[in-house]
Amino acid sequence: MTTRNEKETIALAQNLESEKFPNMVICLNGELGSGKTMFAKGIANALGIDETITSPTYTIIKEYWYGELPLYHMDVYRLDGQTDGVGIEEYFTKGGIVVIEWADTIKDILPKERLDIKFVVADENKRVLVFEPHGKKYEEICEAII
Repeated sequence: MTTRNEKETIALAQNLESEKFPNMVICLNGELGSGKTMFAKGIANALGIDETITSPTYTIIKEYWYGELPLYHMDVYRLDGQTDGVGIEEYFTKGGIVVIEWADTIKDILPKERLDIKFVVADENKRVLVFEPHGKKYEEICEAII
């Protein structure tokens, strides 16, 4: 899918959120500034979360409890693949939606069933989002929104 501005990226995330379910895991990958946090903002907005969504680069995990489902927003870039003692795996079964930025850095601990989205910068505003579903539920989600 191609988005041409931040509004379209947010709208795509909101469409994805419409297919939500507890323990949904969305893994975002792409270079710095490619739209990963903007996508997370779209999901949060659609969940009814009014808090300002920023990348949790230094805190690793931000929890947002005041929406239709809890949102667990992670930025694992600074972990450099070292997840011991962080407890990331616990969030996969907490009943919320997990959005992980830089997920490819922790692929060894990711659940088998998940949705990977790669953000590719085409130009200053245009982004190409490549969806890779892992598992039947995620395949159905992709079919529903694409």
